[in-house]
Amino acid sequence: MSAAPAVPAAFTALFAPYTLRSVTIPNRVWMAPMCQYSAEAFGPNAGVADEWHFAHYAARAVGGTGLIIQEATAVSPEGRISPYDLGIWNDTQVEALRRITSFLKARGTVPGIQIGHAGRKASTDRPWTGGGPVGSEAHGWRPAAPSALPFAEGHPVPHELTVDEIAGITRQFAAAAERALAAGYEVVEIHGAHGYLIGEFLSPRSNKRTDAYGGSFENRTRFALDVVDAVRTVWPEELPLFFRISATDWLEEDGWTADETVRLAGLLREHGVDLLDVSTGGLAPGVSIPVGPGYQVPFATRVKNETTLPVAAVGLITEPQQAEKILTNGEADAVLLGRELLRDPYWARRAADELGAEIRTPGQYRRSW
Repeated sequence: MSAAPAVPAAFTALFAPYTLRSVTIPNRVWMAPMCQYSAEAFGPNAGVADEWHFAHYAARAVGGTGLIIQEATAVSPEGRISPYDLGIWNDTQVEALRRITSFLKARGTVPGIQIGHAGRKASTDRPWTGGGPVGSEAHGWRPAAPSALPFAEGHPVPHELTVDEIAGITRQFAAAAERALAAGYEVVEIHGAHGYLIGEFLSPRSNKRTDAYGGSFENRTRFALDVVDAVRTVWPEELPLFFRISATDWLEEDGWTADETVRLAGLLREHGVDLLDVSTGGLAPGVSIPVGPGYQVPFATRVKNETTLPVAAVGLITEPQQAEKILTNGEADAVLLGRELLRDPYWARRAADELGAEIRTPGQYRRSW
């Protein structure tokens, strides 16, 4: 079944199209990557998308979301946050993902995917069953990290990666990007946020290395830029590349800072990144974060104002007028919705109605809209 013809947006920033390289996203309502922890944990179908994943993403596409960035999808079995995460390290996984991207494209939604490695936060349980570290008896494994520092009390001491192992993971990111292209994705996002492996290299709190990957800003950002370069080499020139970052660790000392984020953003732009997805936190437990509506937006705005890199804002963006104001004020180029799209797959349609805009509607649903 084909999608209904697109209807031009009616003078709203939120429903204006946005073009990066050769890809035009029909609106600025984008879905943030959110793990579902719903794949099989082991065996030939480990990390393979199933009916849950198809229904989950299909619903948001029918709901009018312009770009869907699929949940953190691991570049290797050891890179999964939990044994139940999606993966993109083999061709069986690619085939299952192609079914999702085909449906999204047919609905007029741009399919994106976040590729990542969990680092020292790997091998944990599903959040709704505790979320703590799991061992081999529950299909777990020993995590790896830039330094042999556990994420929190009760978590295992990770294996400290060698330089050769770092290079191997860089190649895994590139291979994952190649598979993402084969699966039909039009946007790839590199996960550098929330205290996972790339973020662990960035932050002096988790990176105590004394070699070329630790110490100075240049050394701590080396792995991130290596990954970007490797991915950009295999990802087509005409397709956009995103990078997700935690703009601050929210630590009073010895953490990654907003100043460093701005500095890295300029380098990411030079290395071929097209947009920075700006989040915060996740590196250390028990950190005080001033959570409130739009609390992370100022970090995106600063990058937008001080660099030439486009940005997407995320963090308790829940209301259409709020999202519209962020865009019309020039605080970001797009908004990413997370939990709000879990609550309401049709948020984009509700927002269009509230703002007086028109949006692509499947013919099957027109009589109800």
